[in-house]
Amino acid sequence: MRLGSLNNGSRDGEMILISGDMTTWMSAASVASSLREALENWDTVQKPLLKLSEALNAKSGQANLLDFAKLKSCLPRTFLFADGSAFIHHIKLVRKARNAALPETLSTVPLMYQAEGGSFLDPLENIPQLDFAHGTDFEAEVGVITDDVPMGVTPQQALDHIKLVTLINDVSLRGLIPAELAQGFGFFQSKPQKALAPIALTPDELGDAWKSGRVHLPLRIDLNGQQFGRPNVGEMHFHFGDLIAHAAKTRNLVAGTLIGSGTVSNENAALGSGCLAEKRTLEQIQRGQPETPFLKDGDQVKIWMEDGAGRNLFGAIQQRVQKIAK
Repeated sequence: MRLGSLNNGSRDGEMILISGDMTTWMSAASVASSLREALENWDTVQKPLLKLSEALNAKSGQANLLDFAKLKSCLPRTFLFADGSAFIHHIKLVRKARNAALPETLSTVPLMYQAEGGSFLDPLENIPQLDFAHGTDFEAEVGVITDDVPMGVTPQQALDHIKLVTLINDVSLRGLIPAELAQGFGFFQSKPQKALAPIALTPDELGDAWKSGRVHLPLRIDLNGQQFGRPNVGEMHFHFGDLIAHAAKTRNLVAGTLIGSGTVSNENAALGSGCLAEKRTLEQIQRGQPETPFLKDGDQVKIWMEDGAGRNLFGAIQQRVQKIAK
């Protein structure tokens, strides 16, 4: 199934089903008013949603033409967004950039922070910025959305709690990160509002690309219409079951919890990067100084994913950076 949230003026939007070819949609409000509500009652709503999805794809139900401009982030808000850092190569590079030591548990314990989830930007909405001295960056990620997860779940058990997969732009303010971390209390001001893709998929829609708790496909990133990166998501060191189990070590996770992969990063530099900070670090290493600037007013970022046949899976996060007045 492909699910999304139509912008109807409410915070959660109206849950809709989207056809496999992403040309039409059908309301699913008769099953649950929002995707957040559906996730809280997944065992009850899954079968009726599947029935509607089959009718939509068979063109036997009442459908509407899809307009991505009318969609919110697939899950417009959630009670918990826990963002991991499952790509060890990225951790090594960004730590090197700020002359920070690597954690001793780098390969055994995932890094994770609690991110902003109270209101996601729409996938086509501008990224508002007050001060570009903050070092505005994008971070292209994959995320999974869970049902209720019990405390103490194992990584293998955690995989069964993944109900949906989507994409994330984890907007970061690089200039604020070092000072915040130096205080010893983690990210806050340096991690503003994010955006999700307009579509969330059930894992079966990924076919053979979904295995071992990972999506084995490239994540596509363009900056100002030019190819920026095509890193493969399958190179996650920690899989999504590991990340969920880490988040649930000392608490239950409520239905609708979003778990992020962290910036997608590969050791093969020819595949490009998932964020500007990584590219700047590589430039520092190779040429003695970073050359690529952080985002500025008017820059455009596009993040999307295609299957092996070249079909778009999640729609696209396509955002322009916008300078706003104080």
